[in-house]
Amino acid sequence: MKNILEEVVAKRKATVQQLKSIVPMDTWKMMPLYHRKCISLKQSLLNEKGTGIIAEFKRASPSKGIINSTANIFDVVSGYELHGAAAASILTEPVYFKGNNDDIIGIRESINIPILRKDFVFEEYQIAEAKAIGADVILLIAASLTPAEVKRLANFAISIGLEVLLEIHTENELQHICDATEVVGINNRDLKTFTVDINRSIELGKKIPAGKIKIAESGINNIETICTFKNAGFKGFLIGENFMKQPDPTIAFAEFVQQLKQK
Repeated sequence: MKNILEEVVAKRKATVQQLKSIVPMDTWKMMPLYHRKCISLKQSLLNEKGTGIIAEFKRASPSKGIINSTANIFDVVSGYELHGAAAASILTEPVYFKGNNDDIIGIRESINIPILRKDFVFEEYQIAEAKAIGADVILLIAASLTPAEVKRLANFAISIGLEVLLEIHTENELQHICDATEVVGINNRDLKTFTVDINRSIELGKKIPAGKIKIAESGINNIETICTFKNAGFKGFLIGENFMKQPDPTIAFAEFVQQLKQK
């Protein structure tokens, strides 16, 4: 079976190399947003009065193709914040997810919730880039990195003021967790085949070290699933496709949160 993750990462490495030839790392460090103080995802998720939902803006994916090509990012992400999102996840990978840096740059100064730059990160250059475009949090995917690489990249991110979300989806990837990865997400979607299993988060969550903030990712489309995760000690819930596949993601999100409040 084709390994979708390897395919995406290989393509991303090529696009990053092209960008590096145009924009040196030092250029990112001179940009105004690089010097801003980031908004804390950890604090947002630990707010007992919050929803814990990291609502995603995603136009497309390798498994679904085009999900929503007409949604306006400003309207959608502003709506997410208005109706109680703990954070916004914004895809910046250009080929498979149809994202770009301007999606974050354009919305950063208009919202006051943390922004997770959702991408495939494998070197420090991308982390400096994330800070410069206005992200607060970067994603590190254990399936595409070694434990040593996760530790190195996470420490670099923290050194420039970013927070880190480490994403795992197998028991073997528990070894990627380190002191610098305080927030750990468990992806219910197998990143190699893109099949979804909700029980993945519950079982792996039991093995995550105490003191880490746990997030469940992918395949969450109802309130009952969130309640199950909450009872298992999860503080965050990354939801994207469930909202983005609707004609108006903001309305879909608002209705979802209303249902959650009634539980």
